[in-house]
Amino acid sequence: MPDLVFPLDSTKKFTEQQLLGHNRWHHAIPPAVTVKPGDSFRVHCREWFDGAIENNDSAEDILNAPLTTVHTLSGPIAVEGAKPGDLLIVDILDVGPIPQEDSGPLAGQGWGYTGIFPTDNGGGFLTEQFPDAYKAVWDFAGQTATSRHVPGVSFTGIVHPGLMGTAPSKDLLGTWNTREAALIATDPDRVPPLALPPEPQDAILGSLTGDEFAAAAAEAARTAPPRENGGNQDIKNMTKGTRIFYPVFIDGGNLSVGDLHFSQGDGEITFCGAIEMGGFIDLRVDILRGGMDTYGVSENAIFMPGNTDPQYSQWLAFSGTSVTLDGEQRYLDSHLSYQRACLHAIDYLTKFGYAPEQAYLLLGAAPIEGRLSGVVDIPNACATVYLPTAIFDFDVTPGHGGPVQIDPGMGAPHASR
Repeated sequence: MPDLVFPLDSTKKFTEQQLLGHNRWHHAIPPAVTVKPGDSFRVHCREWFDGAIENNDSAEDILNAPLTTVHTLSGPIAVEGAKPGDLLIVDILDVGPIPQEDSGPLAGQGWGYTGIFPTDNGGGFLTEQFPDAYKAVWDFAGQTATSRHVPGVSFTGIVHPGLMGTAPSKDLLGTWNTREAALIATDPDRVPPLALPPEPQDAILGSLTGDEFAAAAAEAARTAPPRENGGNQDIKNMTKGTRIFYPVFIDGGNLSVGDLHFSQGDGEITFCGAIEMGGFIDLRVDILRGGMDTYGVSENAIFMPGNTDPQYSQWLAFSGTSVTLDGEQRYLDSHLSYQRACLHAIDYLTKFGYAPEQAYLLLGAAPIEGRLSGVVDIPNACATVYLPTAIFDFDVTPGHGGPVQIDPGMGAPHASR
């Protein structure tokens, strides 16, 4: 096992750990540890809500989830000698649930969860159709996930970090805040909001204290969206065996990681659409001197996906175009066309006995494939969602006998205001 450079104790809260991570992006957060180019090392990661979501049959914890506290990131990890303009080479050697703990109260201890977040507390890709809070708990058996809340399915997890990235420079942080504030100003009262401005409440900034903490907390960026530094990209194929090339914006690069997922469908469409968990990740780092200019990677990491995808060979695909549910034509709106493809898949699964919310949770958690299939044929963009048929315990394909009627079980826990 590689040296453990960022340990976490599962019995303690994120703020009570030996090494204190962070939940905002800021150039002034000091590195928690320093490694050398060529080093391999292990990092423990907390579940992104630090244990606020429980293994039970209630969705009250999703309804009232403390969004100002996320994400609980391990780091920053400085790489000795890394300079702005370099590319930081990061190899994912291994990643998984909390090691040696197959049961316990923390997500990652033999279980994880998927949540549909309410419109006024995060929302989601289909929040207009699904405005309330729902939850599904998934049990782990080796690499397989099953759920008492979405019966009749089991699938191989494609374990990956939802969030990893380098620290922004002062100028880059200013760019983020300026452009996101301008977007918010176009509709400041929108629910859910168009973007999340800096929020000092619940900010965790590593070892910063006093006036330095206050100054950084006032401008530090929230970790919710992906940005030029990588961040919360939620790319399900960024799994074991992946090599990533991150832009370096400050000395040391200051790499951070968290938001581990046992599985996820393309898009993480329920907002908390993956199977969330705590766990570990083994990394190896190196530096490509001047790589940002050499390869034209001035922003947004490039990566070589790992080869540990679930080996599904048969799919049932659903397509959607850029026409709203009310029949309004939109011009090449790929976001809308993927929404429509997902809604078509949800509608289809309800014919077998699932509630719409169960189907929605399943599409967020299972390793579905989402694709932009046509983006040039005006006025309709076409997006598709590929559902692996082997994850079902029954035949999910169309046939002369009609859809099998399954027992939907207790259903997904629901909470509303």
